[in-house]
Amino acid sequence: MEGKTAKDSMATLARTMFPTDANAAGNVFGGAILRQVDEIAGIVAKRHTRSNVVTASIDHMNFLAPVYVGDLLILDARINCTGRTSMEVEVEIRAEDLDTGEVRAVGSSFLTMVALGEDGRPTEIPPIVPTTGEEKRRFEEGQERRRRRLEELGKRGG
Repeated sequence: MEGKTAKDSMATLARTMFPTDANAAGNVFGGAILRQVDEIAGIVAKRHTRSNVVTASIDHMNFLAPVYVGDLLILDARINCTGRTSMEVEVEIRAEDLDTGEVRAVGSSFLTMVALGEDGRPTEIPPIVPTTGEEKRRFEEGQERRRRRLEELGKRGG
């Protein structure tokens, strides 16, 4: 199977936050942000595999700054590394105050996505081919996170 580069599947999602995304004080719900994180990770994974994909896990999600009603939520996503049937997608999250132009880092997360074949079972995916120094670093760090995730699953008996 021929490999692909991270550029082949990168994506950006931008969405204005509305009152239905927030509490009565105008703070956007973390769950509303996580939904967008999951959505863009799915887009990137599907671009890479051209198959149905599902979320297997989301690593820690730390919110560094609030997001408010009226802010533009901006998510940038890319694949860092791949296994035989799974891939790690990194999502960086920012918010822009459209009145002032101020952009702030909101958080980041790593998601493990699994490709499914027509039978609904995990299926082999193209490997990611890191081409730049930064992509190689992300690949190596992603492999280490994958090793830790699998180790943690083993400890839980899963």
